[in-house]
Order: sequence, then C-alpha cells, then structure tokens
Amino acid sequence: MTRVPDPAPPSPFGTPRLSGRVRGLLLGGTLAAAVAVAWVLTRDAAPPPSAEAHVHGAGAAGDAMPVTLGPEDQQRIGVTFAAVERAPLEREVRTVAQVTFDETRVRTVAPLIDGWVERLHVDFTGQAVRAGDPLFTIYAPMVVAAQQELLLARQLAGDVAGGTDDAARGARDLLDAARRRLRYWGIADDEIRAIEASGEVRRTVTLRSPFPGVVIEKGVLEGQRIMPGDAAYKLADLSRIWLEGEVFERDLPAVRLGLPVRAEFTALPGDVRTGELTYIYPTVDPETRTARIRVELPNPGLALKPGMYGTIRFEAPSDPVLSVPRSAVLSTGERHLVFLRGAEGQFIPRLVTLGLATDERVAVLSGVAAGDSVVASGTFLVDAESNLGTLMGGMGNMPGMDMTAPTRPGEAPAPAAPAADPHAGHGE
Repeated sequence: MTRVPDPAPPSPFGTPRLSGRVRGLLLGGTLAAAVAVAWVLTRDAAPPPSAEAHVHGAGAAGDAMPVTLGPEDQQRIGVTFAAVERAPLEREVRTVAQVTFDETRVRTVAPLIDGWVERLHVDFTGQAVRAGDPLFTIYAPMVVAAQQELLLARQLAGDVAGGTDDAARGARDLLDAARRRLRYWGIADDEIRAIEASGEVRRTVTLRSPFPGVVIEKGVLEGQRIMPGDAAYKLADLSRIWLEGEVFERDLPAVRLGLPVRAEFTALPGDVRTGELTYIYPTVDPETRTARIRVELPNPGLALKPGMYGTIRFEAPSDPVLSVPRSAVLSTGERHLVFLRGAEGQFIPRLVTLGLATDERVAVLSGVAAGDSVVASGTFLVDAESNLGTLMGGMGNMPGMDMTAPTRPGEAPAPAAPAADPHAGHGE
C-alpha cells in the first residue's frame, strides 16, 4: 500500500513574505495607474479661476457691474435721485477767533521832562481814562525854571506895553515862546493860565492824558524818578477791537477782503456781531498750515474784552462748478464712485474726481456731466448689489456652485441647470 506523504505543517510566521523587489514593482505600478486615470479625467477641464478674480468688495469701478432694479426694488432699498448741477458752490468757513486790541488805537504815554513823581492820579491797570484826565503830578526842575521865564516875560510885556512897537512886539514874542515851551512839555493850557494869573511859580505840575483809553500797562510809581521817553502808561482805546482767527491753507483761495462776517461769542450767547474781513496776514504757519485773518468790530459798552474767544463765520463763494449731493458719492479711500441713472432701471457705476465740499454738496471735477441723474440715497445698497452681481457672475461656473436664484414665499423654485458630467467625452 502506497503511503501518501503528509502535507507540510503551516509556517508559524503566516503567509510567506514577498521579496523587496517584488513589492517595489507593485507599488510603482499602482502609482502609475493613478496618475494615468487623473490625467484622463482632467485633460479637457478648464483650470478653476483664482480666488482673487471673485473678490471685488470695494474694488475699482471697472470691477463694479451695472445693476438693474425694478421700481419695487428701488423703493424697497430707498433709492432717490438728484441731478448733477453747475452752479457756484458756496460753503461756510468757520474758525475760532480771539478778541485783541486794535493796534492802531494803542498808545504809550511818556513824559518829555525828567523829574520825580509825587502823586499818581491813575494808579492801577485797567482803569479807564478820558482825554485830559490827570495822570500824575511831577516835580521837574526844568519846569520850575520855565515858569520863572514865563512870569518874567509876562512882566516885561506889561512894562513895555506903552513903548515902541518893536519893543512891545519883542516882549510878546518872548511871552509866547515861554508859553509854547510849557505846552510842548505836556503842561495843559489851563494850568499855564493859572500860573500867569497867580504870578507864582508852582513846585509841581500835573501831566494829563492826551487821548482816551484803558490802562493796559502801568510803568510808574509814586516817588519814582522818571526820565524823558520812559513809558509811564500804555493806553488802549477799546471802542473798536480786532477779532483774529486762523483759516486752513486749503480755504485761502476763498478768503477775500471785504467779505461780510458773523461773529459769535461764548460769553455773549445769542449776541451775533457783524463786520467785514479787513486783513489777511501774508504768511502761513509752517506747523499748523493756517493763515491769520482779521475782522474789525465796534465795541459799544466795551462788552468785548481782549482775550475773549469767539467764532467767525462767513460764506466763501466759488466759481460755477459741477456738484452732486454728498450722499451720492461712495468713497472707499482709494476711489470715489457714483451711480448714474440709466434706462429701464439700470444703474451704471462711474469713477469721479472730487473737489471742494460743503455740508451738503461736493464738487465733481471729472466723471459726470451737467444734467446727469445720479443716485442720491441708497448708494451703498446699490453698490452692494453691483458687487454681489460681479461676485456671483464670476463664481457661476465654479464646480459645485448652485446659482439658482432665491424665491419668494409661494413661488415655485426655478429649475436648476443640470450639472456638467465631468466624465463626458472621455469614456471610461
């Protein structure tokens, strides 16, 4: 009986392992097959558009698409229209100002004689004086000598009054010269007449104010020696004042002399003063880029005090320019855009260049013409519709994008376009 050999016992390590060479061949073949399949499936497909092509947001006007909105949609988002007008663009220039002295009405009182001040009649800063009011009493040796000459000349004129004409004329000339000398030194005529009437020399004389004003500086004290030309007082006539403010450099072309000005003051609520612009300073501050302007105002009752703050307002006219409402312009920092009203509810985006602006309107230097109709309100929403149309138009052909328009309640959804078969035309 023939014996059948027993089968070989199973290996304790499982299925016999393939050699490294065999495994490498199998892996390489698998990768090659995958690459071939991918090439077959994608060789005719168009490359997907980049993400940058679909992000428009606040791009240039060339990226924004025209928008068509029906009357109901326009009413829903609050669209109104305004015409592009050509007219002078008047704007109000407003600036903070400060009351100052009228420099042409500020004067210094300086004696023409030297001496010692014995009494002050005006003894504090801020005191108001009138022309002819006494300022101070002074002892001046030169004035004492001049008084003696005056009395001698007067006596001589009386002695030769009955003499020859030449002698009488000479005595009168000498008397007039003595009076004139005292008058030139600031001695009042009534005091000179009092000296002649009394026939006595006065030890002191009183110097009086030659003009009215308010003492803004006092440089003299009782007992002080004062020399000719020393500033004893500085007086300012406050019946008229200056109101000085600053305007920005960009507003200077609109600032003209003689413009009517309205002035308001914090300390005088409701009190509006009117005047005119009288001076424009010839320099610009290099740090603030502003120029000073001046307005002269009457000051009855001295209600306006130097140092007081106020506000200057005036209308700055311009030449006729094209302008639109400020709400019609959509600004993003890189562009300025308006939407022109087209036919059949179409809105066309247009880039514009802007000029001067007022509180309500802004000048347009380029991009529109007179008579054009632009969107005056709802501009932001119209721009959003335009950007959405641009975005969706660029993404409509992207795989997986469902471009079915949304439906209102009660309406049947529009049939969606059949998706393209990625394997059409390739076979299996």
